[in-house]
Amino acid sequence: MANRRPPPRRSPARRSALPRRRSRRQQRRDIPVLLLGFGAVAGLALVWAVISWLLVNWWALIVLGALAAVGGTVWVHRYREQQAWDQVRQQALRYGLPQLDALHHRDFEYAVRDLMRRDGCTDARQIGGAGDNGADVLATDPVGRTWVIQCKHRAAGDRGSAVGTPDLQRVNGTARQLYGADVVLIVTNGRFSTRCAPLAQQLHMHLVDRRTLATWAGGGRPLWELLPKIPPPRKGR
Repeated sequence: MANRRPPPRRSPARRSALPRRRSRRQQRRDIPVLLLGFGAVAGLALVWAVISWLLVNWWALIVLGALAAVGGTVWVHRYREQQAWDQVRQQALRYGLPQLDALHHRDFEYAVRDLMRRDGCTDARQIGGAGDNGADVLATDPVGRTWVIQCKHRAAGDRGSAVGTPDLQRVNGTARQLYGADVVLIVTNGRFSTRCAPLAQQLHMHLVDRRTLATWAGGGRPLWELLPKIPPPRKGR
């Protein structure tokens, strides 16, 4: 028998390469990209149009520059003038005891802050409130000492309840550890209990009672000139 040739194998029919339709999700993702591209092109076109106009109308650059210079000069002048007036007002700041007695306890803290600023503590700030850790006012005096001040306001003045030793212990426990205080101070428009002065001496704290407050707030002398045994500045300051 004659050898029969095997039938030729048929190659599988190739599928026509049809472009796949993109899903709606992909189309949605492309929309922000397209919008961003259109926005960038529009922005560049606008910038180029402005530059082209300015190159033709060069005089507009001169006018704009002159207006900017005048406006900057006026702003600097007003800023310096405001600073000068603020300094004058701070230096002339005075409080009488009736004014301090009539304040809300929070306003009393701001008054103490302003008095420290008057005396040259330019960074004095009020921080009293929830979580103040016993400090109401923080300030740095002109020779670099850090002051941590607790304010105790009494609406009835010296007829109100006395500031007691627990208040001293509270601020003493945090002033140096948390704030690095050189001077720890409690200020009141009222009075201190008889046990406060000996404890303050032991804890190296300072107390400003109603009488000292009247001298400080009503006069022009800084607080460190009115208190005894103020520590010297730290070394290196």
